[in-house]
Amino acid sequence: MKPAIIYNVFIRDFKKQRKRITLTLLALCWGTLSIMLLLGFGEGLQQQMTIVGKGMGDGIAIMWGGQTSIPYKGMGKGRPIRFYADDIEYLRKTMPELEMVGGEISMWGVRIKYKDNLVSEHVVGVTPNYEIMRNMIPEAGGRMINEKDMKLTRRVAFLGDNLKERLFGAEEAVGAQILVNGTPFTVIGVLKHKTQNSSYYGPDENMMVIPLTTAATMYGTPRIQNIVYKPADLSQNAQVERRMFEVLGAKYRFDPNDDRALSVWDTVEGKREFTKLLIGVKIFLGIIGGLTLLIAGVGVANIMYVSIRERTREIGVKMAMGARRSYILAQFLIEALMITFIGGALGMAISYILTESFKRLPMDSMVLEQLGRPTLSMEIGILTIAILGVMGVLSGLFPAMKAASVNPVESLRYE
Repeated sequence: MKPAIIYNVFIRDFKKQRKRITLTLLALCWGTLSIMLLLGFGEGLQQQMTIVGKGMGDGIAIMWGGQTSIPYKGMGKGRPIRFYADDIEYLRKTMPELEMVGGEISMWGVRIKYKDNLVSEHVVGVTPNYEIMRNMIPEAGGRMINEKDMKLTRRVAFLGDNLKERLFGAEEAVGAQILVNGTPFTVIGVLKHKTQNSSYYGPDENMMVIPLTTAATMYGTPRIQNIVYKPADLSQNAQVERRMFEVLGAKYRFDPNDDRALSVWDTVEGKREFTKLLIGVKIFLGIIGGLTLLIAGVGVANIMYVSIRERTREIGVKMAMGARRSYILAQFLIEALMITFIGGALGMAISYILTESFKRLPMDSMVLEQLGRPTLSMEIGILTIAILGVMGVLSGLFPAMKAASVNPVESLRYE
């Protein structure tokens, strides 16, 4: 069948049923726009949640000491388990399953002063691998603490970006001297701004970081509040956690099956559960958009049925002159597909323009920082085209089959 013939027939039908076909095209456009924008918002949400989920660190676990609940080797229950700085090296040597491990000495209400600006904030003594594990990336021109700072017990500080603004404003902070509870410290770096949707001691932007050895010397204690570690193989996170109980249980003499002896926040498992939730949200949004598009598909089928009824005599004449049923079937099926894809292409074009416009909005808004911008991926485009194709075939197939089954003799008497 020649494309020119199909095009001419389509234009003729459009002129006869201009209002019906226009409304159907608008419905198809709206349905396509709805499914693409909803899936785009779902995709953007998933991408942004992945980014902000890494704000605290990617693939890490945070562990605190707890209290024994099971008697062990003659010792009663209720013993507190506390960590010390040497536990970090102990775990590094005894657990090859760990890619990185570090610890924290946490201090609250510390007075930090620069010139006339005085704040009371959270100060944490950490190990250098904290930069990677906890995503504490410095702004250009500064740095995070390093091994030499640890070895020499230097009085150096790394500031959260919000804390820097409150202390220094627009003034340069790196290299400046600040007073920490009256003790001079040198600022060596400022946190590069990041979006963070979870924390255990508050947002990193408000925190000051110093070397773990410096914190232990200042406060006269080798005790650390918690241990942060990252498994070498994230798929083995549950096994690594169980191994932690065994290794620390041997050192601190508690039953490795005592789940209350240690408290662990495993962000890997939490990320898996959250990813499943986001996939569910995307499926839900896709179903809503798909139902909207389905209504438009019903409109296409209705248009085709009306067209068949009005062209019954024409179909009969063609069949009487030798046109095969496959010709009639193909003609109406292609017309339905043309209507579907014209409306769909219009909807896809508008959705692309809208999503590109959203991308140019600044991310200053807290809502945008958390929800992200709608994003149209290749998968969304392929899925939408596939849905349009299936819907076009289904909405045109049954009317086309009806047209092909017309009796030529009866149709010639049709009024």
